[in-house]
Amino acid sequence: MPTADQLIDDREVARITKRARPTLQKDRLYGRGIPFVRVGRLVRYRMSDVENWLQELPTLRSTSEASGEGDQ
Repeated sequence: MPTADQLIDDREVARITKRARPTLQKDRLYGRGIPFVRVGRLVRYRMSDVENWLQELPTLRSTSEASGEGDQ
């Protein structure tokens, strides 16, 4: 497992987060998702940013919570 300050590529981020690489690319395009850095032309992610992003995901108890159903 990479260290907190290590830079990793989008393949590794996709493996860790279980998100598709095209989804990561769209997130970068629209300015959302996991923060990233550019090293020349290369896109890299800090492992600490990936870990923080995962920690900030809401913990749910029901599938209806995720879609907003039942909030009446």
